[in-house]
Amino acid sequence: MAIPVIDFSKLSGEERTKTMAQIANGCEEWGFFQLVNHGIPEELLERVKRVCNEFYKLEREKNFKKSTPVKLLNENDGGKLENVDWEDVITLLDDNEWPSNTPGFKETMAEYRAEVKKLAEKVMEVMDENLGLPKGYIESAFNSGDNNNNNKAFFGTKVSHYPPCPQPEQVNGLRAHTDAGGVILLFQDDTIGGLQILKGGEWVDVQPLPNAIVINTGDQIEVLSNGKYKSVWHRVLAMPDGNRRSIASFYNPSLAATIAPAPQLVEQARDYPKFVFGDYMSVYAEQKFRPKEPRFEAVKAM
Repeated sequence: MAIPVIDFSKLSGEERTKTMAQIANGCEEWGFFQLVNHGIPEELLERVKRVCNEFYKLEREKNFKKSTPVKLLNENDGGKLENVDWEDVITLLDDNEWPSNTPGFKETMAEYRAEVKKLAEKVMEVMDENLGLPKGYIESAFNSGDNNNNNKAFFGTKVSHYPPCPQPEQVNGLRAHTDAGGVILLFQDDTIGGLQILKGGEWVDVQPLPNAIVINTGDQIEVLSNGKYKSVWHRVLAMPDGNRRSIASFYNPSLAATIAPAPQLVEQARDYPKFVFGDYMSVYAEQKFRPKEPRFEAVKAM
């Protein structure tokens, strides 16, 4: 069993219909798929790999060795550390402070974020079409409807590293969860695996594929599609060798956006509640590593 790999360039050719169907299958049956020939220049992706690896070595590695996960693992008696992630992570937003000591990091990551945001918007348009929704429906739903910048869709990027772990059976790389937001675009490590999704009760590897972008759908896409597309449980295993690099970008609703199933996809009573995304995030902050269904119930009651 392997995660679907889709040639995104064929959307504009004779195989458009087939490619649209492949993406629909990836969204409906898997919740995860990999895009190749997605339009982000390989030269840029190679620079991203280089600056992120250098950033970790220059600015993060020393502190990780003194971090809480390392301390807890060193003190552990051999059981599984259930509430710890063997992960070093920073978040890049348009308006927060970015690392500045690694040459080329800021410039390269700004360029990458612009490219991957454009790709996210193209993927959402494909989802609109496959779901039978008007062009731009999902993107519009993610904006709260006025021109205030605070009410625009949110785009963030997490730069994570999963260093070699001396006792990988005792700790999670990243605990199993579904993603709270909309569309997630992951540029994962070329060689070091560890990312898995839950399908049919089994954990399935998301195989490293050079310069592919992994797409997955979050909880808000599940709601907007009225359950046709599902957000899927996934996790990262701690690994004994290598230093896994993972760059995940999230195209999410604004905190003020109201999310509900698209009326075109509701035949009878809604299966999902209508809610404000900021309220959902308040619940998610407390329940990220628990089942999503109680989150929907909690936000329905707010």
